This record gives sequence, C-alpha cells and structure tokens, in this order.
Amino acid sequence: MPLQPHHDGSARYVPEQAPSLGDTVDVFVRVPAGADVRQVHVRTTGDGEPRFTEAVVDRVDGDDVWWRAPVEVRNPVSNYRFLLTGASDQRWLNAAGTVGHDVPDHGDFKLVSHAPPPAWARDAVIYQIFPDRFARSAGADGRALPDWAIPCDWDTPVVGRGPETPYQFYGGDLDGIAERLDHLDRLGVNTVYLTPIFPARSNHRYDAADFDRVDPLLGGDAALARLADAVRARGWRLLGDITSNHTGDAHRWFAAAVADVDAPERGLYYFDELTGRDNSGSPRCEIEPSYESWNGVRSLPKLNWGSAELRRRFATAPDSVLRRWLREPYGLAGWRVDVANMTGRRGADAYTHEVAALLRTVVTQTRPDALLMAEHGHDHTGDLDRDGWHGTMNYVGFTDPVWSWLRHGEQPVPNFLGTPGGVRRRDAAAVLATMDTYRSLVSWRSYTHSWQLLGSHDSARIRTVVGDAARHEVAVGLLATMPGLPMIFAGDELGLTGINGEDSRTPMPWHRPERWDGGTFAAYRALLRLRRDEPALRHGGLRWVHHDPETLVFLRESPAGTVLVLARRAAGRPLRLVGLPAGENLYGGAPALRPDGGGAVALPGDGPTFQVWRLA
Repeated sequence: MPLQPHHDGSARYVPEQAPSLGDTVDVFVRVPAGADVRQVHVRTTGDGEPRFTEAVVDRVDGDDVWWRAPVEVRNPVSNYRFLLTGASDQRWLNAAGTVGHDVPDHGDFKLVSHAPPPAWARDAVIYQIFPDRFARSAGADGRALPDWAIPCDWDTPVVGRGPETPYQFYGGDLDGIAERLDHLDRLGVNTVYLTPIFPARSNHRYDAADFDRVDPLLGGDAALARLADAVRARGWRLLGDITSNHTGDAHRWFAAAVADVDAPERGLYYFDELTGRDNSGSPRCEIEPSYESWNGVRSLPKLNWGSAELRRRFATAPDSVLRRWLREPYGLAGWRVDVANMTGRRGADAYTHEVAALLRTVVTQTRPDALLMAEHGHDHTGDLDRDGWHGTMNYVGFTDPVWSWLRHGEQPVPNFLGTPGGVRRRDAAAVLATMDTYRSLVSWRSYTHSWQLLGSHDSARIRTVVGDAARHEVAVGLLATMPGLPMIFAGDELGLTGINGEDSRTPMPWHRPERWDGGTFAAYRALLRLRRDEPALRHGGLRWVHHDPETLVFLRESPAGTVLVLARRAAGRPLRLVGLPAGENLYGGAPALRPDGGGAVALPGDGPTFQVWRLA
C-alpha cells in the first residue's frame, strides 16, 4: 500500500507528551509529497464545540511535507483530527486513518492532561508468575496443607478441567521465585507481576480470605519482603494483583457480614435483605443468604463500592489494603486490578470510573511512581483516558487478533471469554482492522501503556494456539516490536502448552530440560534484547506499510531512528516496496535493504518468518 498522510500521537507528531490543562501544544501531520493535499486544518472540540485552525507547512523532509497546527488542551481529554483538502476532495485523518466521509468524534486523536503514567513503564517488560506453579523452595516442604488442597508432585499433570482444577496444590512459593530470578535476567525482563498472594481457599487465590497478610503457604510477609529486596537489587520492579470486584466467601469481612445483619461489614457486599429479627430482638440471618457474586459463583461475593466503609478499608485509610503493600518493606511498584471491567458495576450502580480515580489517587499518593493496570477481557475503550487506570490488559486489541492470524489447524481455539466458536482463523486485513479499531478509540498514551500479551493464566498458551515454533517466533516478534508493554506468562518462553487458562497453569519444568524449547527461549531473549536496544521499539510511533493475507509490514518511527518490521505467517511472493531507504537487518537474517533503480526495496517471501531492519 502507498504511504498515506500520517499522525499517531507519538513524540514525533506530538513533541509535548505530558501536556497540562490550559496548554497549547503543536501537533504535526506528515504528508507524502505526492499526495493530493493542498491545505490542512486541525479540528478540535473544546467544551464540545467544533473549531478549525489552519495548519502551516513546518518543513519539507525528503519526500514528506510536515504540517504544524496548535491545539489547546481545553479539557482533561481534548479531541482533535485533521481535515485534508486536495484538488478534488476532502478527507478526514483521525486515529483510525484517512476516510472520505464524516465520522463520529470518538475516533479522534486525544491529548490527555491527567498526570501521566510513571516514566519507567514505557521501558517495562513484564513477566507474569502464578506462584503455586513457578518454583518451590525447600521451606515449602515443612508447611501443613489446608483442607481444600489436593497435594501434587511437581510432575503431576494439571487436570485443566473439572472440579479439582482450583484445588490442585503444587506448593510453589515466594522464596522459590527469588531463587529463579537469574532465569528472568537471562530472558531480559525487568518487571515481575505476581498473581494474588493473599490467603485463600484455592490455588489461584482470587478468592481472598484476607488482604492484610501474605499467605503462609507462600512463605508469609517475610518471604514477600525477601523477594521484593531481591527484585529491587536487580533494578527491577514487583507488581501485585488485587481483587477490587470481590473477595472470597472465607474472607473475614464476608464472614462478619453473614453472621450479623447489623455488622458494618454487611454494607461492603450486595445482600438481598430477606433477614429479620426474632421476638427477642436478636438479628436473624438466613442459613443460605442471598448475595451478588462474580458471575454467579457463590464463593466470590461481590464488593459494593457504594459503601463508604469499603472505600475506607480498601483505599483511603492510612492502613488500607492498597497502601500497605506499596510501602516498605514490600514496596510493590503498583497493582494489576482483577476484573476491573466489573468493579463498581451492578445494575443501576455505576461507580467504575469513580472507583478507578479513587484507586489511582490513593496509589499515587502512597507511591508516586506506582502503576495501576486494569484487567479487561473485552472492550476497554470506555474505561481508559480518565484519571484512573493507566492502561489495560489488551486482550481484544492484541491477543485475539494475533491468535486469529497465526492460529494452527481448523478447529477453533477457545478465546479468553468463551465466544461461541472460539477464535477463528482470519487474514491480515481483519487482524489489522481489529487492532486499529481498538487502538483508535483510546489515546496514544493509554495504548502504549497497556499490556500486550500472547496469553496469560486465564487463556490458552500461545504455543497451543499457533502450533509450532516458527509461528510462535512470529507472535513473539509482534509482542516485542509493537507499541505497548510486553507481558510474558511464565513458561511461554519454554514453549509450554495449554488449551485453556487452567490447563496453562503448568509447573515450570526446571528439572526437565527435555521439555524446554531452546530455540523458542533464544527467540524471546533476542527479541527482548532488540526491544531494549532500539528506542523506536519502546518509544516510537506506528505506521502500517503493507498487508496481504499472509503478511504484515509496519514502521516504528522515533526521533532517534526508524525500524521496519516484516511478519509473515506463511511463505508468499517477495515484496517490492517503494519509498523506503536502505536498511541493516537486525533480526531474522534477511539481507540488508538496498533500493533498486526504481527506488524499491525487496522483502523476502519465505515464511513463517519475522524480520527487522534499522533504516538509514
């Protein structure tokens, strides 16, 4: 495809990346010299009213004309788009691209004046650990098991389905994680994310029985402090996982709420108040109280964020749940918020944005450089770009489209939320459309601070989805080179498999080197090193250059340089692309790019393959 007029919100196009309310900032649009564009206006909607300002030519750089226009940061989120006028027509350029018809404002570019995410996050490479399955220290051997646990040897297969799934107990602990940090160092990550570490009645611990202590089965509070010290000693950060939507039914808050209808904890949850009092005046509770729970699972009673007492205990109190673990000696660098999409939503109750802003305020008051990341399994676009979540787990805008393009075989793969039919195989045009649709509905800031992931403890493993090491390498290449924060689920780098979330929670085979795919580990390591070494891959913009059913080609552009990326899921015809300069191959082993007499460069047609060049 020929290069189109372009703007994406990155630093090359918006030099001021952290504007304040009331600022006026310059924005730039890049127009190929041969494009039919004679005049450019920027359209803003400050206070809800459209206004047009004429852009001026700022400079001509090679074959590109750079137009500049001022935009007032009138509102906390200020929309803008460009009107491109040519000899014969007018087109809009918004975050979804160029269109020849009028479009709603929700797809406009966005300037966000809320305090920016922590600066370290853009350079983060996150490694997700499910503590029960990562590593077991010698200290785990002397711990008494709870009554719910089904003890398993480290080689016991994960059942993956059925009622035993949450109770298989392998005994991984926090000291075991600390003993294996060299593996993470070799891989190239710098941020460790732990799924919940609080006491519970399951191996996943999303049914917290307490928020005030670390599960003794993991080594307790002292083990978390030791792990935090070990992580910080390497210059890394440690993130926790908090359930803001629900607790477990064994939580002391819930136990108090069930025991006494007049208890202050009663208001922390949603009960159907069918209780009364006996003749003595004593409170009477149902044997089986009726209450709201996550997706109808009774062991996960839902928290009521309309409760001032919940907000105090969870967030605002000096010793609140959020604050305690951000402080020394633990010093978590932030939280991933479980089921953020449902938090504060229940019927007519709509507290989600209010709660997100509250949690953000408390977290940053307690630790100014903390990160607050939301879990969304579906459309996250309405919950970002407020003074709340810094970003989201981008399942719908990255995971699902990558799966649908690279998936192996004819049988559909179950997707994260169980859509009937699962993830179907799609060509690159549909994949690109999906990615662009979700990207265009949030600011560049929210997009680039969201976690891009190939899978997690809640999904199938990427190796199972794609079927082989070659396509797995292409998937990892996209993870390492597209905008956003790469998140790796422990074991993916070894080529482990799993058909669903429970099946994917496989113990790390430390003592079974025959189960390690050394080539896959080497690919992860090399691609993460490439991301670390090339500023454009961490801070650059995104410009699509070409797609066909088997191929995606894009540029990552920054003031420090430009990188060209080729991803192929299958072999095809070599590509000839006009308008690109010479380039040195950085990954994949393809020849250097050299423009021919017609100004075209040749990209290889073999596949599956992943190739990266640094352009001159």
